[in-house]
Amino acid sequence: MILELVALLQIAAADPVPRIVQEDSLPQVTLAEALEAAARLDPNYVAALGEINNAKWVRRSAYAVFILPSVSVSTSLTKASESFFNLGTGGLTNQLVDGRIEARYDLFRGGAKVFELIRARAEVESAEANEVQARFGMAFLTESDFYDVLAERELVRVASDRARRASEQLAIARARVISGAAVQTDSLQLLLELTRARVDLLRQRASLKVSQVQLGRRVGIPGPVDARLVDRVTSPELPISEDSAVSEALLQGPEYRQAIADERAASAVLKATYGAYLPQISLFGSYQGFDQAFLPTQTTRAIWGFQITLPVWNNGQREIAVTRARTNRDVARAVRRDTELSVRRDAIEAYEAYTTARASADLARQAVVVARENLDVQETRYRAGATTILDLLTSQVSLSEAEAGLVQAVYATRLALAGLEAILGRRLFADRGF
Repeated sequence: MILELVALLQIAAADPVPRIVQEDSLPQVTLAEALEAAARLDPNYVAALGEINNAKWVRRSAYAVFILPSVSVSTSLTKASESFFNLGTGGLTNQLVDGRIEARYDLFRGGAKVFELIRARAEVESAEANEVQARFGMAFLTESDFYDVLAERELVRVASDRARRASEQLAIARARVISGAAVQTDSLQLLLELTRARVDLLRQRASLKVSQVQLGRRVGIPGPVDARLVDRVTSPELPISEDSAVSEALLQGPEYRQAIADERAASAVLKATYGAYLPQISLFGSYQGFDQAFLPTQTTRAIWGFQITLPVWNNGQREIAVTRARTNRDVARAVRRDTELSVRRDAIEAYEAYTTARASADLARQAVVVARENLDVQETRYRAGATTILDLLTSQVSLSEAEAGLVQAVYATRLALAGLEAILGRRLFADRGF
């Protein structure tokens, strides 16, 4: 049985730990490049940009009704199987050409033009706030995928170091078993640890490839893409206090700005619907020509005047419109109030998340130092026969867990910062880009 165990240990020791293969052929992107590429591909952000353009055209139209009349030009050609009297030529003909230019200008529409302009301005502000929110939402997802690649790559290194340490300890244990300084179970325990380390390494590599493919999808490249970090992953102290972050989120945060603009737009729509109860005054004019050929100039006629319309009863359609507009205004007001409270809560949560993650990263660094020192002590004691194999394995696993915890804490800090910036609608550090 001892001979079989020694043969098994020799096979395990002969099978080297796979090294991390750096695929240089993979395309690499920096965070700034990833953000720029994702901005062109993210559907929500593209839609937000389009909404700004649509809202600005609505605002231009709201301004134009104060200055320009509505103008239409039309013409028609009528043919008949038998001759008929042509108004333009004054004789019998089998065709009639009619040309017309009409213009209309509303002098008074119950204040609707003013409130439509207010609504159009509010919709532009809402669209701009939505663009900021979509931009930072896209940036958060992109940073999440970018840092996921970096974190998975570091976790692959941690798993590789764990497997390397297990392989080295297995070689030492094999020599001690052969010399009789250790029992066979020591080698079996280390062989089990080596097997677990190799399995964990395979899983981490698979996870790294998946995260690279996801980053490629985010930047519009089919296949895996590697992340290239151009600066150190640091966790600086935030340049603003928690109270300032809450105030800023309520003052210029995109989510709250959009809620305020939507409420203002809904209020303007409600006020505009009341204009249906007031008389409407309009100027109109038209110029017509009749002939049997284009352009019709044989007989012309100009018409102009003004029109006063007093709506009396339209089967309750005005009342329905007012009720719906009031409901929409009340809903927008409730959304704004709830958004104010939720933004306050989200700002505090994001601020505390970054502070906690930053402190956790500092503690994780200390834990790595302690775990590494403990492993060195346990290795020395094991070689001297002063400790058991279980203590050595425990220290090895503790070091791997501490290193993995440090990786996760460091990149969790970066994601927490991205979440806080999304709520504030601006970058807190100049080197963050976009």
